[in-house]
Amino acid sequence: MENGKWEEGNGKFIMRIKLLPFRTKSSTMLNLAHKQLDVYKIGLKLVQEVYNLTKIFPKEEQFVLVSQLRRAAISVCSNLAEGSSRRTKPEKKRFYEISRSSLVEIDTQFEIALVLEYLHAKQLEKFQSYLESVFRMLSKMISNLNE
Repeated sequence: MENGKWEEGNGKFIMRIKLLPFRTKSSTMLNLAHKQLDVYKIGLKLVQEVYNLTKIFPKEEQFVLVSQLRRAAISVCSNLAEGSSRRTKPEKKRFYEISRSSLVEIDTQFEIALVLEYLHAKQLEKFQSYLESVFRMLSKMISNLNE
């Protein structure tokens, strides 16, 4: 029996998995391949930075711009993970494109936040480097699937 392999037992199919030891703050539920990708790791930093930046937005934006930014940031990582788990190139490409589109949403929404003076350009420097890195990496992944 291997970790995650289906076995037949007593006329039923059962899933045998090896449980990972409990870890602290950096604990993950499943040890999946996408979690080793640099694009995913930087994507997580992008999510964290979006949450940090939106903490200072006005209260009246809590259920508008803040919510939209946070959902889009989560979408980047979620669609990257889902695309990584797909078997066919067209499926992978579709989820990677959705992930990249979420980055474009985030870029637009922060541009709106700048116009509304919720932030200053200087506050977005670290975020901008994450945004550009993830966009570039996802674009390359999509391009590689076209070959």
